[in-house]
This record gives sequence, structure tokens and C-alpha cells, in this order.
Amino acid sequence: MSQPSADPTVERADSRNRYEILVDGTRAGLTAYRDRGEQRVFYHTEVDDAYAGQGLASRLVQEALTDVRALGKRIVPVCPYVAKFLTKHDEFTDITDTVTPDVRQWLKTELR
Repeated sequence: MSQPSADPTVERADSRNRYEILVDGTRAGLTAYRDRGEQRVFYHTEVDDAYAGQGLASRLVQEALTDVRALGKRIVPVCPYVAKFLTKHDEFTDITDTVTPDVRQWLKTELR
């Protein structure tokens, strides 16, 4: 398992509807979302294989969810990684909404 050579940074890229984690200025991963009113619906998270095993996905999602709180929005974890992260981080329970069939249908339409 390799270690990142620089402190990774997380940036919100609103124009691309995602948060990105950068290592040495290179995008190492992302978590994608769509906004549905006051809800930020997370639907996909990935980290490039070259950066696997460094805890980058966890850091990315932690910072993204912290930003959601700061923005006054709510979390909807359609993404399996975000959903799993939330089972271990109850500090976000108060701003997490359940994934419903209605949300899934809306997201399907949004991503067409």
C-alpha cells in the first residue's frame, strides 16, 4: 500500500455536480451528486486504482458530507459507498434522508 505524497484536498465542483479529491493537483477520486430541492443526492463515488488503499474515499465523503451540513442541505445516500460510510458515522444521522423509490426515479430521470 503506497502513501500519498502530498496532503490530499477536497474541492466542490458545482459545475460538474461533484466533489473531487486531489493529490498533488491530480484528481484521484470523486463523489457525484444531484440536488433535489434541499436534498443533495449522492449517487456515485470512485477513486482511481492508482490511489486505492489510502483512505481517500473516506476522506472525500467525510468532507463532502460536512460541506452538505454547512450548506444547510440534507444527504440522500443512493451511492452504496456513501450509504456504508453513514452506517459508521452517526454524526450525519440528523441530516440524512431515506432513499425512496421516488428519489430513485427522480435520479434516473436526472441522469438521462
